[in-house]
Amino acid sequence: MSAGIARGHATTRLGRWWQEWRFHLNVLLIVVPVAAFPAFYHLARLSTGEAGLGARAPSLVQVGPFELRLVEFNDDAPIDAGVAGMRKVFRLALCEGCDDRIRAVHVRIGKPRSLRAAGALFSGPAARQSADLAVPESARPDDGLWLTVEEWDGSVHKGELALEEASPATAEWLRRIQEKRK
Repeated sequence: MSAGIARGHATTRLGRWWQEWRFHLNVLLIVVPVAAFPAFYHLARLSTGEAGLGARAPSLVQVGPFELRLVEFNDDAPIDAGVAGMRKVFRLALCEGCDDRIRAVHVRIGKPRSLRAAGALFSGPAARQSADLAVPESARPDDGLWLTVEEWDGSVHKGELALEEASPATAEWLRRIQEKRK
């Protein structure tokens, strides 16, 4: 290191630029993360369930003897996950006292033909289970969001919720896809 830089007198163009801007760059290192804190903490509170199940108030869905609460995690249109296609995350809360009777809960757009085609599986604690649902571009906005509940004794129950009620942004996205095809 030259004697000129050590005393604060930069001799090169880069050295002069650094002497002039180092304070401002260090301030940015503090300000940018602080500006991101609110979004980070909101997402963290949603993930732990402190801020509710998802982006909106949950919809009640009656599936056989069970009353489940379903909500979309965020209120945006489905996101493109590359080769996995368009994806949408839904959250589910089981009814009080029924978590010991339910083996699995599945969700899909359109009525499932069988238990093997029941769709995405919800996982996680009973109060805030999550499922990452594939949203096919061939789906229609008037298709329902179907929940399939499988009990430990082998019985299967199905229930439907209108896609417009479950996720208005997804229904609108599917309408735009259909208009482009016409």
